[in-house]
Amino acid sequence: MSRAIYPGSFDPVTLGHLDIIERAARVLDELIIGVLVNNAKTPLFTIEERVEMLRECTKQYPNVSVATFDGMTVDFARSVGATVMIRGLRAVTDFEVEMQIAQTNHIVEPAIDTMFFTTSLQYAYLSSTIVKEVAYYGSDVSKFVTPNVAARLREKYAEGRHTCPKLGGQAR
Repeated sequence: MSRAIYPGSFDPVTLGHLDIIERAARVLDELIIGVLVNNAKTPLFTIEERVEMLRECTKQYPNVSVATFDGMTVDFARSVGATVMIRGLRAVTDFEVEMQIAQTNHIVEPAIDTMFFTTSLQYAYLSSTIVKEVAYYGSDVSKFVTPNVAARLREKYAEGRHTCPKLGGQAR
């Protein structure tokens, strides 16, 4: 049985993430989406909100589950019995960084391999940061995220307490 993790912050989950999740779920017996608790960053969504959005977006895949973790990704993989780590590649620039991470992870834990999925072309430009910036300015994000995530983004920015991801601290 093949069990893999797909780690990330998913702040928020995008159609690009879901593209990778759907394709990985087709080739693996079990896929665990690992939502990283990163205390060094201030995410727009709480860990609970990110998990809830991911569960809603992936409910049609019976072999996909969502969990949270902090610390090293290889430790999380080990703790859930995964032998594969899924990583997405959007562009050539991602490859160098992801290759370094994969090689380091393999040295730390030789039993865990990394499987790369290139993002489908229609999502190659897409990132959570871009989605948050577009949403911050009140533009339509329906081409980037699912309807439930779009609604959550509108709610967050309607509160008026959040800053633009690119402006770093300047509130509207």
